[in-house]
Amino acid sequence: MRLNSAEIEKANQVHSAAHRRDVEVLSEQLARRGLDPEKLIAKIGAFQVAVPSWALGTGGTRFGRFPIGGEPGSLDQKIEDAGLLRALSRQTASISLHIPWDIPRDAKATRELAAGLGLKFDAVNSNTFQDAKNHSNMPRGLSYKFGSLCHSDAQVRRQAVEHNLEVVRYGVELGSEAITVWLADGTNYPGQANFRRQFERVRDSLKEIYKALPPHWAMFTEHKPYEPNFYSSVVSDWGSSLLLARATGERCRCLVDLGHHLPNTNIEQIVSRLLMEGRLAGFHFNDSKYSDDDLTTGCIKSYQLFLIFVELVEFLEGGSIKNPPLAWMIDASHNTKDPLEDLVQSLEAIALAYGQALLLPRRELEEAQDHNDPAWAQEILQNAYRTDVRPLLAEARLRQGGAIYPVEAYRRLGVRERLVKERGSGTVATGL
Repeated sequence: MRLNSAEIEKANQVHSAAHRRDVEVLSEQLARRGLDPEKLIAKIGAFQVAVPSWALGTGGTRFGRFPIGGEPGSLDQKIEDAGLLRALSRQTASISLHIPWDIPRDAKATRELAAGLGLKFDAVNSNTFQDAKNHSNMPRGLSYKFGSLCHSDAQVRRQAVEHNLEVVRYGVELGSEAITVWLADGTNYPGQANFRRQFERVRDSLKEIYKALPPHWAMFTEHKPYEPNFYSSVVSDWGSSLLLARATGERCRCLVDLGHHLPNTNIEQIVSRLLMEGRLAGFHFNDSKYSDDDLTTGCIKSYQLFLIFVELVEFLEGGSIKNPPLAWMIDASHNTKDPLEDLVQSLEAIALAYGQALLLPRRELEEAQDHNDPAWAQEILQNAYRTDVRPLLAEARLRQGGAIYPVEAYRRLGVRERLVKERGSGTVATGL
């Protein structure tokens, strides 16, 4: 299914006059603060976030899954759904694949389909955290039950390396330029394995994969404190991730998943540290109440998301921090929401936090910091955070042919109903 510009334009007509007034009022407010609304709209419009192929269908928990009908049942249909998101939001222009959940059978045709929808391929993701039913991630038929790159058996480690190299080959065919390696490796019980040896095995395995990368490719390591192993994780925190990146090579960097932290972790400080070291790879955006909940970005900790972007804008807008360009992607699971509506809401929340951070008078903030004035520093931060820049986001979308209110347009145009009619009620997205 595809949405044409006439359909979106018709949905926008209902809100056109009110939206225009909202933009005028906000532009006047911003002008009084010495900000140029046109420059802000241009920057917001240029900010693009990749969507994950595995989040385009209903997610689930270890207890159950509740499909909604009309879900994508193939890689082509996932790409088409990513195209729907692009048409509505204009805030995404790429899709990230998880191998072997989404193996392209005809890479040329897959690239052509994506290009026709204005999409390219973001980082590819390997999977050694489960045994695929058809052994498609297990070229030697060996189980990952007790780990992959950290495994005590060299044959299992070799299998995991081979799978990652296969993922790279698929990525090359699709035009991707990075691989994300997230590991479930760890232990459930004290004494189950030697911490140091596990880490050294992962380090050596990553170095082997890295050596086989094309010269322009990057490798992203991703940390997680627990789950599926609850006593220890080999790559449990950003420090472990940084150690691996430094040991592996210059193009190995640390990916930050917003859900992969223990409650109340200061993620914005982690972002600052990794930027300072020039090793920040980018983000998997989501939100959480407890830890890796994979909820809609910004639905719970919206102020934290803003503070993260405060650190990011210092890098994006300045020249003092030397870090390679960042990768931006959503990583979420949808068990009670329509996946496409959830992803649209995440795209909105990310752009909103970015837009708010762009308002920050950084020189004034630095003066408050240098004068040890925390009260005024808070006033400066929260004045930017409490500014409703949604009219600028809507205007950026509108100028690119997107919807003023994407979720409302999605429902007004009956997208889910049309998908159910086209695909039926029994299709199931690949993945968990």
